[in-house]
Amino acid sequence: MSFAGRRILIIGDGLAEMGRQAFRDAVIDTGGIDLLQGRWAFDETPHLVVIDAAGVAPEGLSAAVAALGQATAPPPILLTGEHLPAGLVRNLMRLPRSDVLEAPFSAPDLAVAAAGLALPQPAPAARPTSRCWMVTGAVGGAGATTIAIEIASALAVRHPGSRRVCLIDLNLVDGSVAAYLGASANMMLGKASQAPERIDPAVLDAFASSAPGGFDLLAAERDPTAFDTTSADAVLRILEVACQVYDVVVVDLPRHRRAWTLEAISGADELLVVSELTVPALLAARSLAAEIETDLPDGPPPQVVLNRLAKRVFGPAPSMGEAEKALQRKAAGGVTSDWEAAAASANLGGPISQHRPKSRIVKDVGDLVDRLLVAPARHGRAA
Repeated sequence: MSFAGRRILIIGDGLAEMGRQAFRDAVIDTGGIDLLQGRWAFDETPHLVVIDAAGVAPEGLSAAVAALGQATAPPPILLTGEHLPAGLVRNLMRLPRSDVLEAPFSAPDLAVAAAGLALPQPAPAARPTSRCWMVTGAVGGAGATTIAIEIASALAVRHPGSRRVCLIDLNLVDGSVAAYLGASANMMLGKASQAPERIDPAVLDAFASSAPGGFDLLAAERDPTAFDTTSADAVLRILEVACQVYDVVVVDLPRHRRAWTLEAISGADELLVVSELTVPALLAARSLAAEIETDLPDGPPPQVVLNRLAKRVFGPAPSMGEAEKALQRKAAGGVTSDWEAAAASANLGGPISQHRPKSRIVKDVGDLVDRLLVAPARHGRAA
């Protein structure tokens, strides 16, 4: 996220240093409350005014913000602080564009809050050829995260270029995609849940990080309270905006149902249920697929992917035919076991396709992706 060329005025000396960290590329000036009367430090109106409420008398600040509301084209205002007076907040909300960032917060928090106000906010048209792929595990440890990463990597090869493919980790409590890829986890859906309607392409850009394999990653830091502090509206909004921005969105979906799960799945083009070749996992995959078909009869048909197929001809694991008999349906595909390649790639950080491009996992996932790409997108849009 870059604030290059943005003119940002910071009111309150206590916020100046953090502001310089958050807005490294911006043209920054600081001043007192008198500048809110229109005597801007720049030759023209700033793109954003950030106010440290703790450093300004509340009565004078409330009056200054109220006066701004009478201006023809007031700049966006970001107010920071805690225990803010109700009158001040009411005057702030009367402005065309404003927001409140509650203390305590960090420089990245400040940058994310400011992005939606200070950065250009284009409204990109939906990309008609884009698709959304959702991947979930039938049981824990089935390898759904690995498969989701390799699908994103395979799609990035087939859709080269920037902002073409995005992988979203919605395992908000204990997601491991960022760790597998050695990438940054910048997504802060808990904070965004306070105003999910403000999630736009600029905020998405602040949340995204570049991942090895040629795709972008949206992932949050591990947080045991994340499912309690993240609203369904925020999850669905991040998916909606991602589908506006990217040609392909791949989602690592938690296997336990959340309040937003069915609505999220209903907008997908592909839903892959990953199962390993054990009887309990196959029975769980069969049940999960049946539940989704019952609850979403018009949704994407669940397709089971059999992971960790044995290379040997004989052994205790069920064959593909035996597995499909237990599933009571045909599998969408199978992925051959290659523990060494998977472990090495996770330890090195990055998809298997980057570190072990000749692994059977890479070939099998590529074949699966190619088969599914033949079918048209369900909705004919990025959803």
